[in-house]
Amino acid sequence: MLYKISNGAVSVAGKTILEEINFVVHEHDKIGIVGRNGCGKTTLFKAIIGEVPLEAGIGSEDFCVNKIGNFKIGYFSQNVICDDSMSMMEYILMAYKDLIDIENNIKKLEGILENNYSDDVLEKYNSLLYQYKYMGGYNYKKEYELALRKFGFTNDDKYKKINEFSGGQRTKLAFIRLLLSKPDLLLLDEPTNHLDIKAIIWLEEYLKNYPKSVVVVSHDRMFLDNVCNVIYEIEYGILSRYVGNYSSYLLQKKANYDKVLKDYKIQQTEIERLKKIADRFRYKPSKASMAMSKLKQIEHMTKIEKPISENLRTFRAMFKPDIDSYRDVLKVKKLGIGYDKVINYVSLNVEKGNKIGIIGDNGIGKSTFLKTLVGKISPLSGKFVFGKRVNIGYFDQSMDDLFLENTVYDELDKLASEMSPKDIRNILGAFEFRGDDVFKKVADLSGGEKVRLSLCKIFFHKPNLLILDEPTNHLDIISKETIQNMLEVYEGTIVMVSHDRYLINSVCDSILLFKRGEVLYYPYGYSDEMFLDNDNVDKEESVKGKSLKKEKYVSPLKEKRRLERKLEKLEKEITDLENKISLKNKEFFNEDVYLDGDNVKKIQSEIDALNIKLDDKTKEWEETLILVEK
Repeated sequence: MLYKISNGAVSVAGKTILEEINFVVHEHDKIGIVGRNGCGKTTLFKAIIGEVPLEAGIGSEDFCVNKIGNFKIGYFSQNVICDDSMSMMEYILMAYKDLIDIENNIKKLEGILENNYSDDVLEKYNSLLYQYKYMGGYNYKKEYELALRKFGFTNDDKYKKINEFSGGQRTKLAFIRLLLSKPDLLLLDEPTNHLDIKAIIWLEEYLKNYPKSVVVVSHDRMFLDNVCNVIYEIEYGILSRYVGNYSSYLLQKKANYDKVLKDYKIQQTEIERLKKIADRFRYKPSKASMAMSKLKQIEHMTKIEKPISENLRTFRAMFKPDIDSYRDVLKVKKLGIGYDKVINYVSLNVEKGNKIGIIGDNGIGKSTFLKTLVGKISPLSGKFVFGKRVNIGYFDQSMDDLFLENTVYDELDKLASEMSPKDIRNILGAFEFRGDDVFKKVADLSGGEKVRLSLCKIFFHKPNLLILDEPTNHLDIISKETIQNMLEVYEGTIVMVSHDRYLINSVCDSILLFKRGEVLYYPYGYSDEMFLDNDNVDKEESVKGKSLKKEKYVSPLKEKRRLERKLEKLEKEITDLENKISLKNKEFFNEDVYLDGDNVKKIQSEIDALNIKLDDKTKEWEETLILVEK
């Protein structure tokens, strides 16, 4: 154990944010903190580093904080301060101050050894060499060079002053320096924000191999799956611990909830039965003692509390386009994109129903391409044309479509002036703006609230082509899943920039990969292999600067037959699972089972696991059936 909080609580401005904190970090743990926006994840970090005070919580344990040894905590937040007077390399090398001091001492001793080859000097020299090797002295230059490259910095950047970099670049530099300084406990608050996919993949590998402990707050599901071996969930002010990655946490949470709910219902049924017996016989002299014993039996029960339902509250974003476009939605030919000079050239054909994910390094034209398509930036060369009956809905990650001095109500009212106030409030209510929330100024909204309002305005027009630039920024995982589910069943066409690999992988059937000097088209879903430095991806599988080839077109009839075969397979699997559950239930009637508590628990655990599989297969069957019917 490295760090532990027992029965802690945190209050800010008199309001309790976290009321029962039981949190432990072991050496080498890779912990993910998850929960809805505003639940207290960042507050927990601030409590650990001492920015906000910890106090006694509502639990039964004594409140205490335990630390083992004098370990170093490194904390990364989105609000970082860099010394503007330094060059980039001076700033980065501060992470290796102890190592560089040893390196300089070794060089001094080498100079002394040229003239004085004494045992004392030689012993000190060998000791420093061992220490240098142990601290990674022979690898540190390669380490920071790789990190800088993966985060998008070039050799020309190394000697620039910090004040020459943008705010986002300075945030990256602060993050890199923190990682390379290797604190004993690394606290990372949304580390994948503003990172492109290549940098996220590098960060995942770095953290998986990090020799010390890591605690990370993140809404990136794939990142949490790939990095974490422990998940803490914050819900209703309480922390709950789950061993495993994010996907494992979801399964465990559902199984735990289902089991407690089942036990609660069984106990309530038993209490009701005993009460009926007591009520029936309590006034009969010969049965009164028996009735009282039933009431005492209820009194002595350890009561099972009804489990609180998971906080799944989210907005509703399902809609069907008002009109269908024709088959040809967008044609792009040798389109030169950029501001003063061409960053990249793009050629692409988009057909009705295509869902194209755009990925690549930061700063090489992804958002610029979308801004060009919607007329915010003029093309520098080439051309593009939209097909007939195309109705565009555009989401800009900067959300420039929102007027800061307007209220939430005003933003929709100016689009729907013919609608009644009640109808406008109903639409806003579907996006979680209820009551007095509709009179908030846009300037006072959180990042997630602004995203919801911007999406509300877009979906109001029911477009048949969605052009989306990072639509899930600022959203928690539940809200991201809402967007994902909506885009998966959306009947129109999608062109979307995102660094969320889970979203891209779930929604998009093809990928447009922006690289420096070229744009590659992959007529299949996302793969991490697209970002391998050695370009292992077979470029024959991609279409450089070209559009979807005709032979790649899949007819609706062929797709329907494939889905029908999938339905048949799922129906067989569901039947098999139901039969297995039925057989397991019958085992409870065996004498060697119901007389053995351990056997009962074992079989119940097996049934619970089968029920989870059955629920997943049933959900998959329902989703496939919807696609077949479409």
